[in-house]
This record gives sequence, C-alpha cells and structure tokens, in this order.
Amino acid sequence: MSAAARVLERLHRVKQTGPGRWIGSCPAHEDTSPSLSIREIDDRVLLHDFGGCETDDVLAALGLSLSDLFDRPLAPHIGPTASRIPAADVLLALDHEICVASLLIEDGMRQRLSESDRDRLALAGGRIKSGINYTRGLR
Repeated sequence: MSAAARVLERLHRVKQTGPGRWIGSCPAHEDTSPSLSIREIDDRVLLHDFGGCETDDVLAALGLSLSDLFDRPLAPHIGPTASRIPAADVLLALDHEICVASLLIEDGMRQRLSESDRDRLALAGGRIKSGINYTRGLR
C-alpha cells in the first residue's frame, strides 16, 4: 500500500483537488471545513493543516507515524552521523574538552561563580559522564 493510500483511507471528507493532491478534514481538531492538505510527491506524502495543527498531531490522530508518509525507507544518511569514529570515542573527546573548559571557567571566574552555578556545572559533568557510560553499556 502506498503512503498516500495509508493516509487517505483514514481521513474523512476527502476530495481530490488535482493529480496527487487532496483536501480533507483534519482529525486532530474539530474541523467544520476541510483544512488538511495532502500532497503526494515522489513516493512521499506531505501534510499541511491550514487550521494550525502540527504534522505530528495529525499523524497521532490517524494512528500513523512519520515513516508512514514514505513508500519505502529513506536511504542511509551519508555525512557526519555516518562517521567511523565510535560514539564513545567522540563522547570521551568531548568530555575532556568540556572538563578543560569548565576548569578554566571556574578558575577564571571563581569569585563570580555562585554556589548554585558550581552545582549546576557539576551536574552537567555528571550527566556527560552518564552519557559516556551509557554508550559503553555501563548504565
């Protein structure tokens, strides 16, 4: 089943307005006049509610997810997220840099840094460490 068919079969008061274009009642709000624009482009569906509902809200009301708007899964992303450097190594490098920056800030501003700011800085450091442990599977 195509992405457009998945969406269209769940909508009410749908009217085709052109090739690959429809308008229907938005399921995310009380729609007295159809306000949801549905458009099929290159094996994907674009939704826009002129009543102001977000796409996530429309999809939730239809019982669908963002992936249901595509006929097939997207190709793997090629770019920074496809790096060969393990996430744990990246986080370790960031942890080191953040620690260095934190120490410099605290040393340079010791008189101006309040106790609550120091506590918040310590909390941030703890959260970074937790993230590193998580990527290592140490939870």
